[in-house]
Amino acid sequence: MNKLRLVVNNKLNQKENFFVRKELQIILNLYAQKVSCGDWKDYGLSINKKEISFDIYHRTSEVPIFKISKNLNPKNKIEKFYVLDKNSNVIKQSENLENLINKTKWEKLRLVK
Repeated sequence: MNKLRLVVNNKLNQKENFFVRKELQIILNLYAQKVSCGDWKDYGLSINKKEISFDIYHRTSEVPIFKISKNLNPKNKIEKFYVLDKNSNVIKQSENLENLINKTKWEKLRLVK
């Protein structure tokens, strides 16, 4: 009986189930830049068991024009973060969110009607 130990807040078993504060700050900084330029108007968060996505809208009533997603159970490292377009095509993916956002050429990605 004296071999039992109480383990509180074991970080090894904790699983990420949302954006970490630094990740969310990086995304919100990009969002603020694009809103000030007038490119983006609104955002939303989508959460399920497989992924979390920051959805970007041109108008509130439309489908998202971009999704910045975090895969909670990636098969390999490069699939951890990715950007999807309006048709759910993967534009870019990376294991590091900051690199993903900095290397994506947001100016060249325009909504074509």
